Amino acid sequence: MKIGSIGYNYSHSDNFVMDRPGGNGCRLFLLIKEPSIFIIDGTEHKVKENSFVMFSPAVPCRYYGQGSVYTDDWIYFDFEEGDEERFSELGIVPDKIFYLGNIEELSQLVRLMAYEHYSHEPYHEEIERRFTEIFLLKLGRLISTSNRHSQIYADKSSSFIRLRSRLYSMPDIADDVDKMAAEMNMSRSGFQHAYKKIFGVGVKQDIINGRLELAKRLLISTTLSVKEIAERCGYSSEYSFMRQFKERCGQTPTQFRSCL
Repeated sequence: MKIGSIGYNYSHSDNFVMDRPGGNGCRLFLLIKEPSIFIIDGTEHKVKENSFVMFSPAVPCRYYGQGSVYTDDWIYFDFEEGDEERFSELGIVPDKIFYLGNIEELSQLVRLMAYEHYSHEPYHEEIERRFTEIFLLKLGRLISTSNRHSQIYADKSSSFIRLRSRLYSMPDIADDVDKMAAEMNMSRSGFQHAYKKIFGVGVKQDIINGRLELAKRLLISTTLSVKEIAERCGYSSEYSFMRQFKERCGQTPTQFRSCL
């Protein structure tokens, strides 16, 4: 990796727009420190602060901050022999946005690299190269961690979706939050927080939603009595079912059925 130019913690005002319709002409690292909009090869991305991207030389790009300021660290560079394979091993994929979570250590390495790059002190080239290698290894570690966390989150989300599907299809047996949390290998509070984060609604509220949705379907499609529907939907009594149905739906189950 041969650095051409490098900049640490550059800030731009709210009218800043970097537009490279023909690409940058060389490879470019960006450590993105502000919420931003990036358009890479025609595709728009809303980018969080503490993100990273490596642009290929000829890929069209345009980017700017979402707020009053845009700040980044940047490195223009070219590949040397073996770099393409090395970057691939480290998971550094071109033209892809990576959210890294914390880029402070990488940013400080850019600061040190920039100092050595523009310095004329003894051994500055060798020191710059050593810092660059550390930067790449640290970046590869963060990308690996980011990918692993994304996969864990995806796996966890799939498990939550299956659980929610069961909650809606069989609300009579899906009413114990502690059992659900244990099934997901989580504490009760952690499970409740994750459930609301994924679906935008608390699990207790969703249990009620699932019961009432099933009750409506049964009122519409069957001749079951209100008591039988209450039992199938997991209510301890028809009276608690009738009370909750009226509170949430604005009418009693019998009134709902008679309006069909």
